[in-house]
Amino acid sequence: MRAPEQVKWDFVQQWLDKARKDLAAGEVLLKEKFEDYENVGFHAQQAAEKFIKAFLVCHQIEFPKSHDIALLRQLVARVDPRLSEKLATADALTPYGVEFRYPGDLPSVTRKEGQKALRLAEETRELIMESLKSYLDTGRPGGAKRGEK
Repeated sequence: MRAPEQVKWDFVQQWLDKARKDLAAGEVLLKEKFEDYENVGFHAQQAAEKFIKAFLVCHQIEFPKSHDIALLRQLVARVDPRLSEKLATADALTPYGVEFRYPGDLPSVTRKEGQKALRLAEETRELIMESLKSYLDTGRPGGAKRGEK
């Protein structure tokens, strides 16, 4: 049976892993030729959201099922107001999480906008990983994950 700190560690790692995969998916899509790079924006938004949620899990702050980066930043501010302010540029990714996913009157997302969205997600990653560095550097409490040696 895993101790509560191990469960928390594993859950933080799962959020970080999902975030990294979204960032990688966005990077792959950006290399292709499309008329619309909305999916790059979507994966950038998802990556930023998941990096922030990893931070919230680490600090045991409950969060709603939401794609709203500004809302998630408000929760980050409870622990680290400066980090929340530094993450403010990621608010621009929120529309990619929902609005651009469905048909409507939104303009196409250009390649340049897709690149900007990925940069914002990468900045979010850097800020979150730096804030979690001391936690992550200590390693998993009690050693290897269950089932590993």
